[in-house]
Amino acid sequence: MADENVAAAPTGVSSKSKITALLLCIFLGTLGVHRFYVGKVGTGIIWLLTLGIFGIGVIIDIIMIAIGKFKDKQGLLLA
Repeated sequence: MADENVAAAPTGVSSKSKITALLLCIFLGTLGVHRFYVGKVGTGIIWLLTLGIFGIGVIIDIIMIAIGKFKDKQGLLLA
């Protein structure tokens, strides 16, 4: 039974904010904070230990978030 007080996200769209993820990636990307935010804990730890895969991964993530291709843990595009 679904909880009536919880608003469901549209199909195919995450409840996580694209703008928030982008700002986290720009300012704290080498620590993987944007990946923790969208629920990708495993890759967030990798980003944390490798400083964002030596900076290259952060740049790729910034581009992916900016063009709207970055997905959360469930595979949904950010809103």
